[in-house]
Amino acid sequence: MDTLTLVCTVSLLAAGALYWFVFILGSAEQKGKRAVKLSGGSIERQHVQEEYNQYWSFFRKPKEIEKAENVPAFVDTFYNLVTDIYEWGWGQSFHFSPAIPGKSNLESTKIHEQMAVDLINVKPGQKILDAGCGVGGPMRAIAAHSGCNVVGITINEYQVSRAKAHNKKAGLDHLCDVVCGNFLEMPFEDESFDGAYSIEATCHAPKLEDVYSEIFRVLKPGSLYVSYEWVTTELYRGEDPEHVEVIHGIERGDALPGLRSYSDIAEVAKKVGFEVVKEKDLAKPPARPWWSRLKMGRIAYWRNHILVMVLETIGIAPKGTVDVHEMLFKTADYLTRGGETGIFSPMHMILCKKPEKPQES
Repeated sequence: MDTLTLVCTVSLLAAGALYWFVFILGSAEQKGKRAVKLSGGSIERQHVQEEYNQYWSFFRKPKEIEKAENVPAFVDTFYNLVTDIYEWGWGQSFHFSPAIPGKSNLESTKIHEQMAVDLINVKPGQKILDAGCGVGGPMRAIAAHSGCNVVGITINEYQVSRAKAHNKKAGLDHLCDVVCGNFLEMPFEDESFDGAYSIEATCHAPKLEDVYSEIFRVLKPGSLYVSYEWVTTELYRGEDPEHVEVIHGIERGDALPGLRSYSDIAEVAKKVGFEVVKEKDLAKPPARPWWSRLKMGRIAYWRNHILVMVLETIGIAPKGTVDVHEMLFKTADYLTRGGETGIFSPMHMILCKKPEKPQES
């Protein structure tokens, strides 16, 4: 074989391999995003690396994260950086769910979402709030399951555009709406919702009391609210260096101003005026491990990481995408360790009721 033939053969094989990586292995259309479309959300592509570095700068100055006025920009930057990668590698529902024997990850996720709306006891046609809706995966599952009109709020403008596109594609835009806003200061009238839920979203609030009080405000009297909370469990020991490392790793990799203890949740709910109807950690046995999907995804991660490196090298993905993807892989390891040790749960469920107004005599 002469040199020219060898070069042509190698080039064709390389091109074929690249096509296979990008368009076959890289495809996640069923989840809503393709590898060749990875971006920095609303961040201009030339600024993705800079914004990633800025994100990490928050953790070099922990006191800055504690300032409530800084948190919205901090969380917004995070979701600009990770939204496309989440959709591509995980799906449209940015949360965990217990593994269910005989069910796929997608089926288990939908069951977990549908349980939330079943708990708040709403009827078709009623209006409910999704506080921290992301790109709307739970919203669409809940609207289709319940027939309710779901209004979601997210602080990230890019997620609003993604959610609206998905709603239309799913034929659910008549039931689902999304607004861009801060769930600490929602642009909704008092007592305007028949129910509300948040799925692994309020962990981004600097103070849980602030978001719970806003949800309390917009709910009609007698309505129910359910939340799946990220918490440290009764097994967490603040004096254990390994426990601290795991929890700090989760906080850094998920834009959290600070994880709360499971024991704080009901206390905060009562403080803002809710009646606590039920509280349960949905991650505890007999539930199957929610982190098993993270462990099974390690091979997929390395495949995807090679792809991301290729796409960034040839200029399709913006510079900084590799760093973001690597950050999420490291965070997945911390989440897995948190689940295996039992010191962390992403699904501490609390069901609350806004009291009825007293009858006028």
